[in-house]
Amino acid sequence: MTTTPFLTRPKITIIGAGGFVFPFRLIGDILSFPALREATLTLMDINPDKLGPVASATRELVDHHGFPVTVEETTDRRAALDGADIVIITFQVGGVESYAHDVKIPRKYGIDQAVGDTVGPGGVFRFLRSVNAYDAIIDDALEVCPRAQFINYANPMAMATAYLNARGLSCVGLCHSVQGTTRMLARSLDVPYDEVRYRCAGINHQAWVLEFSRGREDLYPRLREVMAERHQRGRGGTDLAGDEGDHSEAAQAASTYEGGNEQVRTALMNHFGYFETESSHHASEYLPYFRKTPELTEEYIPERWDYYEICAAHDDQGDIDAQLQRLKDELTPSVEYGAMIINSIVTGTPSVVHGNVPNGGALITNLPADACVEVPCLVDASGVQPTAIGELPLQLAALNRTNVGVQTLAVRAALTGNRENVHHAVALDPLTAAQVTLEDARAMTEELFAAHRELLPESLRG
Repeated sequence: MTTTPFLTRPKITIIGAGGFVFPFRLIGDILSFPALREATLTLMDINPDKLGPVASATRELVDHHGFPVTVEETTDRRAALDGADIVIITFQVGGVESYAHDVKIPRKYGIDQAVGDTVGPGGVFRFLRSVNAYDAIIDDALEVCPRAQFINYANPMAMATAYLNARGLSCVGLCHSVQGTTRMLARSLDVPYDEVRYRCAGINHQAWVLEFSRGREDLYPRLREVMAERHQRGRGGTDLAGDEGDHSEAAQAASTYEGGNEQVRTALMNHFGYFETESSHHASEYLPYFRKTPELTEEYIPERWDYYEICAAHDDQGDIDAQLQRLKDELTPSVEYGAMIINSIVTGTPSVVHGNVPNGGALITNLPADACVEVPCLVDASGVQPTAIGELPLQLAALNRTNVGVQTLAVRAALTGNRENVHHAVALDPLTAAQVTLEDARAMTEELFAAHRELLPESLRG
């Protein structure tokens, strides 16, 4: 029995399609769903040199499998948005050159960000230098595709998604930290993933595994025991991130990020009661406890993982070629939610994802109404429908609020043009507050303003 799609030949637009590896992986995910193989896939990027290789690889993949997909390639944003049913945003304004300012300027002040793209001074300014691009997308979209479902993959996830929704789009922000973490925990306990049941909620990169069970068995007691044994402060971790039996270079690199060094998340669970959904490297940036000195950082994270250095050394074409060959050999979806959402909207087939959406005061009742929260969402032909969680355990909501304040102040700065809101956001960042005085926080913020000036909204240039 076949299902009649609710949308026939949908137009799926990717803004930033020439980006770092990820867009082509999403394209492979989309083509993995039979109902999406008659779509119009519109690939847009402002840089034709970056867009060209992705578009060429997409056409080669489509031709290889013989799908009737229409592939469009354009640098015209408005044309790409015109009539779109689904719009995926995945870009970084300013590239690696701007990213260097986000991490190097704070390091002068003693603030060492392992990632620096989602929270803290790096996250705030990555968001602010993206606002002009978001505004251009929003202005066009409200005219030419006002009913489109937007899917945001761009960081900083919470700030960007909150802003896009505040400006009138229907947008869900997606990450892979919930999927990655729950899979890693299942491997840690040697439990088949398809037998695990879990419930997560909080904010992006600081959501909490509220329930983790197998049938009637609560797995948390065993999880606490296993993680406490394997991930002790000052001791190297165990490789748990790669798939079982996968000793490839990619799996080993992944283990450095997630699964191999989990002293930070284990400490958080031991003290606050629940496991967090972002890697120990990245999680350490959201809190004041783990990066006070280089020596303390090394105790909790014995093997350094530096995302800026990874990006600076990246070989775009080599990764695209490798992905293309894998997708020719076996076209199966990754753990990303994006294509699953599109398939559910197009076919009406229900799915559940963990998405970042406006809180509105109703989803997580002890987080602010203007927070962007990460909660389970039902998706079908009616779109993305977040589920109400109620109250988080009080200590978890308190941890989230320290980051929500930074995020909402940055969004308020973008909406109002108030530079002081930016100073407040950076100074309230927990890692910044643990490292510098208020005077140094202000000086650092002004230095970041100057470094990013040409990309910032005019109202924030000073």
